[in-house]
Amino acid sequence: MKIGIVIFGAGRWGVHLVRNFLNHPQYRVVAVVDPHQSQLQAVKERLGLNNDIMLIEDWTKALELPGIQAVAIATPVSTHYQIISTALQKGYHIFSEKPLTLEYSESVALCQLAEQKQRQLFVDHTYLFHPVVQTGQTIVAQGKLGELRYGYATRTHIEPVRSDVDALWDLAIHDLCIFNSWLQEKPVEVQANGTVWLPQQPPQSDLVMAKLTYPSGFQAFLHLCWLNPDKQRRLGVVGSQGTLIFDEMSADAPLVIQHSHLESQSNRWKAVDVSREVLAIEKAEPLGQVCNQFLNCIRQNTASEISSGWVGAELVGVLCALNDSLEQGGKAIPCDNL
Repeated sequence: MKIGIVIFGAGRWGVHLVRNFLNHPQYRVVAVVDPHQSQLQAVKERLGLNNDIMLIEDWTKALELPGIQAVAIATPVSTHYQIISTALQKGYHIFSEKPLTLEYSESVALCQLAEQKQRQLFVDHTYLFHPVVQTGQTIVAQGKLGELRYGYATRTHIEPVRSDVDALWDLAIHDLCIFNSWLQEKPVEVQANGTVWLPQQPPQSDLVMAKLTYPSGFQAFLHLCWLNPDKQRRLGVVGSQGTLIFDEMSADAPLVIQHSHLESQSNRWKAVDVSREVLAIEKAEPLGQVCNQFLNCIRQNTASEISSGWVGAELVGVLCALNDSLEQGGKAIPCDNL
C-alpha cells in the first residue's frame, strides 16, 4: 500500500520535495499546503499536478485529511515545532527540513514525543545521502589523507537572503553535517563572529566566520555569506598526505584528492609526490535517496541511523552553541551538553 503524504511548504525547496514524492512509486501525495495561493498555483503548473491532489492554505485543516500516514515539513524553521508536535500528536510520521527547530530543548522534546507516539521523526539532511559525501567518508576512514590537520568550508552566494534566520542558521548546518560525517565526531567547542550589513529588523548576520573544534583536536573553519556575487560550495579536509576537496560547483570533478606532502630538501620545505586524483562518483539524486530512507523508516517503524530526529537535535545543539558565541562576540562555547 502506498504511503499517503501531505507536503507543507511550496517554496524553493518544497517544490523539490513535491517532485520527488510525486515521482516515487511508493508514495501518494494527498495534498500540498502553503499559506500563499500563488505558491500553490505555481507548483501545480510547474509539476502538472492533477486535480486529485488538494491545494490547501490552512495547515491545521490538512492534518484532518483522511488517508495520510506522513507529513513532510518544508516551512520556515520558526514554524517547525508547532506543526511537528501537532502532527505527531495525531499519529503521523514526520519528514522535516533542517534545522529541526531553533531551540535544542524543542528538538529534544520532539524526539521524545515521536518515541512516545511510536512514530518516526526524520530530518532531511540531504548531504548525508549525497554520493560525494558518502565516498568522502570512506576516503577519510581509510586514512588516505594521512594525519588529519584541519578543515575549511566556504558557502557563499548573492541570494536568497532570509528574513527569519541569519546566515549562520541558513548555511552552517550543511558543512557541519559533512564534517561530522567525514570525521565521525561531533564538535566539543565552537566559536563564531558575524557582520551585519543589510538593514533588516531584527538585525541578521550577513557574514559569519565560525570555528569547530573536535575531540581529536581537528579544527574546521567555516565562511558563510549570502552577499557574495561569487557562489561557492567548497569544503576540504587537509591531511599530511593530501587534501580531500568537495567542490559542488564543479560538475566534472566534484570530489578530488590533491596528493602531496612536504619534505625537507637543502634547508627548504619542498612539495613532493604532487598529483590530482579525481574520484569516481555514483550518479544518484540525493533527495531521491532521502525519500527512500524515510519510506524504509516508516515501513519498519525504526529510526534512521543516518538522519534521525536525534541526529537533527544534536546538530541544532551545535548551532545554538554557535549562536551563543555569535551573540557573545566570538566567545568559545562548549558543546558538552549534547
